[in-house]
Amino acid sequence: MKLTPPTKNVFWISVIIAVIGLVALFVGSFAPYAFWLMLVAYVLLALGNTMKGF
Repeated sequence: MKLTPPTKNVFWISVIIAVIGLVALFVGSFAPYAFWLMLVAYVLLALGNTMKGF
């Protein structure tokens, strides 16, 4: 499998989702969603690395 760098948009979207996940960890009402937000950010970045042009 050949890895490619993700596009800038995918990278920044995953960073924004990860930051929202970190903030959600410290905000009491959104704490249950922190794990899922971080997981979505990681999967999005992983897809950006494995799929060409994504």
